[in-house]
Amino acid sequence: MLQGGQQQRTPIPGVNTADQTRGVVPTYSDTEPQSTSNNRNLQTGALQREPLQPEPLTEFQKFIASTTGQVLPIYGAKLFRNVPTTFSPLDMAPVPPDYVIGPGDELRIRVWGQVNFQANTRVDRTGDIYIPLSQVGPVQVAGVPYSELNNRLRAAIGRVYKNFDVVGDIGKIRAIQVYVAGEARRPGVYTISSLSTLVDAIFASGGPSVQGSLRHIQLRRGAETVAELDLYGFLIHGDKSKDVKILAGDVIYIPPVGPQAAATGNVRNPAIYELRDQETMADLLADAGGVSATASKARISIERIEDHRERHAMEVAYDKNGLGTALADGDVIRVFSIVPTYNETVTLRGSVANPGHFAWHPGMKLSELIPDKESLVARDYWWKRAQLGLPSLEFEPMAGFSKLRQPVDSEPRSIRRQMDQANQTGQTNQSDQPNTQYYSDDSQNRGQYESQTQDRRVLPADQRGASSSLGAQQPTDRLQRGVEHTEILRPIPEIDWDYADILRLDPKTLKTSIIPFDLGKLVLDHDANQDLELQSGDIVSIFSEADIRLPISQQTKFVKLEGEFLHAGIYSVHPGETLQELVSRAGGLTPNAYLYGAEFTRESTRVLQQVRIDEYVQSLDLRIQRNTLAASASGVASAPDIASASAAQASERELLTRLRQIRASGRVVLEFKPSSSGIGVIPKLPLEDGDRFILPSVPATVNVVGAVNDQNSFLFSHTNRDIVGTYLKKAGGLTRDADRKRSFVIRASGEVVGYDATKSAWRSDFDSLRIYPGDTIVIPEKTFRPSVLRGVMEWSQLFSQFALGAASISVIR
Repeated sequence: MLQGGQQQRTPIPGVNTADQTRGVVPTYSDTEPQSTSNNRNLQTGALQREPLQPEPLTEFQKFIASTTGQVLPIYGAKLFRNVPTTFSPLDMAPVPPDYVIGPGDELRIRVWGQVNFQANTRVDRTGDIYIPLSQVGPVQVAGVPYSELNNRLRAAIGRVYKNFDVVGDIGKIRAIQVYVAGEARRPGVYTISSLSTLVDAIFASGGPSVQGSLRHIQLRRGAETVAELDLYGFLIHGDKSKDVKILAGDVIYIPPVGPQAAATGNVRNPAIYELRDQETMADLLADAGGVSATASKARISIERIEDHRERHAMEVAYDKNGLGTALADGDVIRVFSIVPTYNETVTLRGSVANPGHFAWHPGMKLSELIPDKESLVARDYWWKRAQLGLPSLEFEPMAGFSKLRQPVDSEPRSIRRQMDQANQTGQTNQSDQPNTQYYSDDSQNRGQYESQTQDRRVLPADQRGASSSLGAQQPTDRLQRGVEHTEILRPIPEIDWDYADILRLDPKTLKTSIIPFDLGKLVLDHDANQDLELQSGDIVSIFSEADIRLPISQQTKFVKLEGEFLHAGIYSVHPGETLQELVSRAGGLTPNAYLYGAEFTRESTRVLQQVRIDEYVQSLDLRIQRNTLAASASGVASAPDIASASAAQASERELLTRLRQIRASGRVVLEFKPSSSGIGVIPKLPLEDGDRFILPSVPATVNVVGAVNDQNSFLFSHTNRDIVGTYLKKAGGLTRDADRKRSFVIRASGEVVGYDATKSAWRSDFDSLRIYPGDTIVIPEKTFRPSVLRGVMEWSQLFSQFALGAASISVIR
């Protein structure tokens, strides 16, 4: 007891201390506050509650999970999973006629006629209301149904007055307290509206827990059980007729869950269900929503636990007797699915217009399934052809013109400044936008054809897998970037006319066999020998060149001729046609053609070159890792050695990163001579799909790069002095760090001539090497290895120590 007669309060966990001192204790309520002291916490007439956390699995759920591999839910639990954390008041809901008036209700009374009177009066604890009219006074209304309120008021006032009318209705509804006990999610005391029913109170408490029953919820009033509610009727059929009104002091008891059975497989609602007495298989399947459309009605599997000791499996037929099988606690019901097979059906797949499953009949032949050649053209082909005719991009006076926006400050602005701002804004989102490619609209099923276009883009010099060529130095596209390019590519792979097959399953031995046939003879020549008879279940496959590689003579080949040809373009190669014959068909060469600088690229060669490059980079990476491990395992390294090794490792990693960016060009060096001219010197090379022959004009320059004083391009003089030494002099000679013995020349033809190739027994004739138009002279720089420098320093230290030792000995003597 505190001073002044104040009683000490025990703190309540989770409740603000200041609220406790004012006597404010939060209770579960869905009514408006009846006292003004609670208005601050219950301003909206609802009490905030923390959301319910997911409950752990029951032992039966764990058992089912170990058997079926699925965690089945408790049926009905999701009804209370998202129970709102606030409960709105029910005071504004219509009052039902059977509502029983009690203490705390507020009545609104209106009287007119011989006497006029209106008042709002509350029913007191004795059940009376007071009518301040002469000789009327208190009127007993507690226990009166709402439908009899007007009669009760008329009788009380009619004892004194005549010729009047009276209307009485209910204003504010009283709050009642009920108790929730047993296996509830939130057992406790709840203050709810007197209009609430049993279902309302169950929702307010969060519903039964996973260990609680949904089928035997009891409403107890005093010593009697006045109602028992089965929520399955409400969940499955929406039947709320068994719901009852609750009164103050009622107890809602949720008993432990009864017998349970699991329904799994092809039922509409796989879950764990609570069983009532004498429940059958048909009852359980009805609770589960019935079987699905893919359920097999041949048999149903039951796994049962006998006497809590052993477990065995049994099967019942899907008929009246089987569905009448009584279920037991712990049963696992599995409804199997139908076997996904087709009866009297054949399947057509592959490169066809309408793949799918088709009805079979006795005597059916291939010609009925593939009636003509139009049925072999895939729909995707026509879609891609239609996309080729779409309008091109609108003309823009300059790149990025469509990015311009209205001036913010309503003042004239420089177009260049606004373009720069638009480009900066676009660059920030560049990583999130797809790359725009200005090619034909062949976005699907390109395979190798699309890769040819993507890999022929001009790469930086440090990313090209082969030496620079005149084709790369003289790009045909001299227009600004972003201009639409027109490419001729096959939208889809072409059909293999020589081979198709039938996949057949023998119903007796269940062995699969392949029956091939000639598709071209069947469809084009209508050969009766190839029109095979089909059997039910056959799968007919139509292949394309993307599925099976065809002989090179049967392949459709597109070859591009660019540069100094009379009719440069893309040509379809005839069977057996060579490069020389194709150039002749294209009209031959122009007078400016420079065969010595020609570039011939091939897709198959590019793929092989890239594989070799990747293998080399991988082996180099492994070697660097081994060297790193060996260096770290050595315990005698000094601090300078460690620092030098770290720097070397960083440099090697940077080199590996750059090597991984190298992309092969696929160039095949053709052995032309500087004086080669005319079609006759072009090799009779068999052509492949995707080949590209670029023939530049005669260049006028020779390039000198590397460790020279002036890296530049110099005019070819067409004299006898066109040798390496002449152009090195024009470049200002070699620098101090030039490594002459590692110099080389990249010929316009793609060949490389190194310094050692010109060395004789006594001297090197590299400076006298003949130079031709388009050649590039490369002078590398010297590289100083840290290991050599460290060796020199270590030997110097060793000699100095020997000298100091000899001097000391001479002094001692």
